Amino acid sequence: MDLTVPLPFQIAIYAFIALSILTSVLKIRVTTPYVSILNRWFRWFGISFGGAFLVFEAGWFYRPYWSLAVVGFLLWFLIETVYNWLAVSALSQSSFALFPSFVENTSGEEWPASKRSLKLRDWLRQNKFKKIQALTSDLGNGLLLRSSVYEDVNRKIRIQILFIPQSGGAMGYSFSFTSETEDGVKFVTDNLYVPYGGFYPENWNISRNPWVSDIHKLFCKHKDRIQNKDIILWEESPLLDLNEQQKLLERINVKEGFLLPYHLQEEQGRISYDGRYRVWKEIWFINYLGIFPKH
Repeated sequence: MDLTVPLPFQIAIYAFIALSILTSVLKIRVTTPYVSILNRWFRWFGISFGGAFLVFEAGWFYRPYWSLAVVGFLLWFLIETVYNWLAVSALSQSSFALFPSFVENTSGEEWPASKRSLKLRDWLRQNKFKKIQALTSDLGNGLLLRSSVYEDVNRKIRIQILFIPQSGGAMGYSFSFTSETEDGVKFVTDNLYVPYGGFYPENWNISRNPWVSDIHKLFCKHKDRIQNKDIILWEESPLLDLNEQQKLLERINVKEGFLLPYHLQEEQGRISYDGRYRVWKEIWFINYLGIFPKH
């Protein structure tokens, strides 16, 4: 039995640990899914293979290194699985708003002061998007979600920009382009990278693109999707439209079983067992692959 770890494997272990630390620091400054996904993979490999190396060198188990590495890899998967499941269960029992309502932002605090904010606002002006409303939503636990809604010059495309607080004080930006056809089909093109897990109305055509962080690329995707469609003009205010959407989504998710009936929520939590599994599954796919799974 080989009782040594080949030098290339040792170098790889140190590289994974170093890259894990580097991407942890980098993701505080760069709020893109690329960095976060790489960080999670480097951390997984670094902890599992590095931990196996320490156990192997200590001689605690008389097993080949590769077998300890496999066990470490699977153990980290189990730990994250339990952690994510407990987090979803805690969310179900919490007062955190799953389908939050919006109010008009009258505080004057809207766009964060950053270079990216300036670039985004320049892009909106260059593409003739006009500001319609600034909104906020109280998610609970002192977390306030701010957003701004803009409309194109033809009043056929709306974009909601969400300002999402990140760890370390950074600010993340998510974009959601929306248009509606004469026959009632709502086209939504966004780059949200948070798990949803629930159901949408049948007349909603959703395209989620968590890898697309560039607003212009996402805009082009949305225009391609609505090309040759009979798009109607926006008439309703963003505040009324978004709050109606949230109420509709909540009703549908109770009906489809993602949310438990209201009379059971206080005792059993708001999200059903099947709903918790759907959210847990999306967490894994988004965190490590950057995609939304088919349920």
